[in-house]
Amino acid sequence: MKDIRLLKANEIDVRVQMIKPNYISVLLYKDARVDMKILDETFGPMNWQRTHSVVNNNLFCTVSVYDEDKKQWVSKQDVGIPSYTQGEKGEASDSFKRACTNIGIGRELYSAPSIFITPLQGEVTQNKGKYQTKSKFYVREIEYNSEREIAYLTIIDSEGNQRYSYGRKTQKKATVDNNNYKNNSNKGQLNQKTIDQYRLEIAEVLKVKGIPSENFVNWLRREYGIEKLEGLNAKQVEEVKNIVASW
Repeated sequence: MKDIRLLKANEIDVRVQMIKPNYISVLLYKDARVDMKILDETFGPMNWQRTHSVVNNNLFCTVSVYDEDKKQWVSKQDVGIPSYTQGEKGEASDSFKRACTNIGIGRELYSAPSIFITPLQGEVTQNKGKYQTKSKFYVREIEYNSEREIAYLTIIDSEGNQRYSYGRKTQKKATVDNNNYKNNSNKGQLNQKTIDQYRLEIAEVLKVKGIPSENFVNWLRREYGIEKLEGLNAKQVEEVKNIVASW
């Protein structure tokens, strides 16, 4: 059976689990797209398959991969939990992700520590007795030990500020760094006037090409871990300008 690689920083979702006035608890997740991507690159797009079945009113997913060494299919199965927002679709996706974890994709996330983030001023608000936050968090760097357990982890917010750190960075080669975050080290490469001009050009191109701002923000969040152009450094602004121009 082929070895399944460890998750990269930008393949890990950070989801808020609990919000209190003095802390925000978050969990690390992977999504179904990451599972499919790793299945494709590890076994080949045509060498894995998924099926769903209902057992005692519970939706199960079976993921099978072809073992070239044994010349046979190997299957793993798990049950999904219904989604409050997506119904059966959410349950099917959950069962698929769980079955992929059984195969070995993202199992290292089980070794994550309990993650508590200290809120900034005004970051946690209260509505009808319920605490809430609009903040988004992202994994910036992650490193694993020889046992495939998380040994080093840093989490940032959408502005690129480090909000959580765990462990000690020991092996640079073993670190999977998410470069999609705010980095001010290249600010000197372009003057502020040029940066502002690039931002205006990006906005104009999006308008001319009819690209919804929501689509652009989602792309920006996925590729750079931020939601506003102001969070980009000089090098990234120039890079985004060239990418948007090619759309």
